[in-house]
Amino acid sequence: MPLVIFLRHGQAKNNVERILAGRTKGFPLTDLGVNQAEQIGNFLKSFNISKIYCSPIERAEHTAKIVADKVGLDCTIDERLTEIEMGKFSGMHYDTMFEKHGNVFLKFYQSHPVVEQNGIETFASVKNRVLDMVSHCSKKHDNETVLLVTHMDPIKSMISNILQPRPESLYEMIIRNASLTILKNEQSTFSMVAINSMNPERYSDE
Repeated sequence: MPLVIFLRHGQAKNNVERILAGRTKGFPLTDLGVNQAEQIGNFLKSFNISKIYCSPIERAEHTAKIVADKVGLDCTIDERLTEIEMGKFSGMHYDTMFEKHGNVFLKFYQSHPVVEQNGIETFASVKNRVLDMVSHCSKKHDNETVLLVTHMDPIKSMISNILQPRPESLYEMIIRNASLTILKNEQSTFSMVAINSMNPERYSDE
């Protein structure tokens, strides 16, 4: 049965520094992030992946290339997998955002006016482009397993389309760096197989 596998990029500089990086350049993988990508690449060798697509953002593209080397494939950049545009919040520290604007992360999932007012891409927009990407993969790679290397909110958007959780649940859900969210395509209907699947030794630490 074909799978669509989402992989969040490995730990990056912005994750450690708690910076809203968005699409801003200059936030590469940390040494730990590189190691996480190598580990998940080894984990993915048994999945018989046919194609890898990735976000154009450095931290995701680097993760994808590490994994691609492990499984013996090339990776193709696709803009539909890119990080959300953070608008006026790009480069802002999490604490500063909370102090000045409240919990923008939760407001993002609630479609609060503060999102568009500050130039942040809406969650609806993220959902549309990710669904379009998954539809493209289903048609082009019928009965094949595809890996999509991206960011937390594009992955949450796909989870949201299947499980339809409350905004509060989406906010509280953490997609771990270099973890897999696995979907199964059954007669053109997707079901969840796994969320935060990763190397077994990481579970006790994270």
